[in-house]
Amino acid sequence: MTLEERVLNVLKNTFELDTVDLTCSQKTCDKWDSIGQLNLVVELETEFDVSLEPEEIGEMVSFGDIVMILKRKEVE
Repeated sequence: MTLEERVLNVLKNTFELDTVDLTCSQKTCDKWDSIGQLNLVVELETEFDVSLEPEEIGEMVSFGDIVMILKRKEVE
């Protein structure tokens, strides 16, 4: 499973979505609020065995942002 597929899986499970795609963001997902963001961070840190910095967490507002941040951390 690719990094992108794993991120989509985390988004789908965290926000209890039936489907999720590359356009998933805070603007398009009603459940992606401040509490959802915290849950998402916990799930991403667990799934990818990383620690996310507060600045990185603040940058995470879409699927693409999450993938970019994880790639910067050299997650595969």
